[in-house]
Amino acid sequence: MYKTVIFDLDGTLLDTLDDLTDAVNAALYAFGLPLRTKTEVCAFVGNGIVKLIERAIGYEHERFGEILEEFKGYYKAHCADKTQPYEGVLALLEALQEKGVQTAVVSNKADFAVKLLAEEYFGGLIPVALGENEAAGIRKKPAPDEVFAAMQTLGAEKATTVYVGDSEVDIQTAKNAGVDCISVTWGFRDERFLKENGAARLVNRPSEILAFCEEEK
Repeated sequence: MYKTVIFDLDGTLLDTLDDLTDAVNAALYAFGLPLRTKTEVCAFVGNGIVKLIERAIGYEHERFGEILEEFKGYYKAHCADKTQPYEGVLALLEALQEKGVQTAVVSNKADFAVKLLAEEYFGGLIPVALGENEAAGIRKKPAPDEVFAAMQTLGAEKATTVYVGDSEVDIQTAKNAGVDCISVTWGFRDERFLKENGAARLVNRPSEILAFCEEEK
């Protein structure tokens, strides 16, 4: 049985794509740059906000730092405008809590946004929420640093910990951390892509994650 479940955030617990798209386009518009579609932004996410803006701009820009700050400012103010938990997520988290399974969030999203959104949507259901914090020497995914930090805080062991995410970055993160991985099919990458990138366990509904936590390893 898994005693600890560590979740990715965007595309796994929360559908954040509309708010991310709005924030990207607000930053691009402010600097007279071409706007991006939701489909494009979906393909750009997964490696942190610096890489997101790099991909959205599409080329080096002399005012990149200003564009990034414009994005961060807008997103901080509007990150919960349209964002919602995926259907079944809250029920899953409540069931895990009832069973005594520990939970955490580990994301490449900016740390301020991860903490804000985790508190806004999950309250006490997820006690540990960690976002990108390379300034503190914690490398972002797919490096295992954030996963290890969450595990240390929870007192978790690798053998009974599973990482749950929606992308190839999450698959590699779990591998680098030496923990099992569950890939969800409702997020920002489809099932075929996930399988092509090494997904071994896939779930189509949040409730299926609970079954993995109940079976003997």
